[in-house]
Amino acid sequence: MMGHAMKIEVFGPGCGKCRKSYETACRVVEARGIDAEIVKIEDLDEIVARGILRTPAVLVDGKKVVVGRVLRERDLEGYVD
Repeated sequence: MMGHAMKIEVFGPGCGKCRKSYETACRVVEARGIDAEIVKIEDLDEIVARGILRTPAVLVDGKKVVVGRVLRERDLEGYVD
């Protein structure tokens, strides 16, 4: 049986930096053929409820990868290999 699909969550109110982080996550997943669900969370109440104080923020399977800056492809190394 194969493992579960990875879940990548991108938190942010829809600003340019948040969109760029989402696009980077999509590009990495597609380029590497990774089984992943990518979710964009823009609701401020949910962002705060999840303990995110600075955006953009990216979580992979619930682990914080990036907080307060744009996601770079190399930030996902080790999570998506």
